[in-house]
Amino acid sequence: MTDDEMINCRVPERQLERAIAIMHRLRAPGGCPWDAEQTHDSIVSNLIEECYESIDAIRARDWAHLREELGDVLLQVLFHAEMAQENPDAGFGINEIACELSDKLVRRHPHVFAAAQVADAEGVVSQWDQIKRREHDIEDKPYLQDCGKGLPSLLRAWKMTKKVAKVGFDWPEHAGVVDKIREETDEVAETLSLPDSDPRVQEELGDLLFTVVNLCRRRKVDPELALDAANRKFERRFNALEALLKARGIGLKEATAEQMEEAWQQVKAGKEC
Repeated sequence: MTDDEMINCRVPERQLERAIAIMHRLRAPGGCPWDAEQTHDSIVSNLIEECYESIDAIRARDWAHLREELGDVLLQVLFHAEMAQENPDAGFGINEIACELSDKLVRRHPHVFAAAQVADAEGVVSQWDQIKRREHDIEDKPYLQDCGKGLPSLLRAWKMTKKVAKVGFDWPEHAGVVDKIREETDEVAETLSLPDSDPRVQEELGDLLFTVVNLCRRRKVDPELALDAANRKFERRFNALEALLKARGIGLKEATAEQMEEAWQQVKAGKEC
């Protein structure tokens, strides 16, 4: 099949090949000027953005939108793979990426593709971690080395505390974490008399956030999902507050703190939504 034939191919099982061919054409001489001038660095934020948009579609259970957004994530993978293929220093393309992934999946699932045995999903995770440490030759390196590196801080805290809990560094009960949250809250309160620029303000707030993430982990709550739900609830309630004030002829900029608080409590009570 020629390049033109592949680009116009409608055979369902060859659509990934088609997407690869289209990306190659876009980057090739005579292709798209914008696509051709992009670099790994220039589109790195696009990868992050498309991942978050996919997450939004998953949370909304919008499957048609999810299909589109996962396609956009795939576009970013193909884009970076094509640029790597063009770069002699990189020396890999989409086929090498897929090969490495396939090899990794086989190596890290010996209970499926070899004779290893595991009792449950927890055993699978433990086995995965052990194999990963051997593969990366980190048996004798710090346990948390590179753990969650590059992740947003909230997720990195969740990942690090989850990892150390596997070796027993954890509170014996949930109540111990709650006590620690109270302790950290008291320490935050002690900084209220300090100027905002004092490094202790940031330090104590960071300690409080870190401890709250620990409680999320122990209760099997994704902190990002929990905060996202809180954000959505706040947005919904504030929009209702704004509508309530508007119905009373009061704009947000004209409303007093007392009027906002009264409307907020009314919204929370479910009297206005």
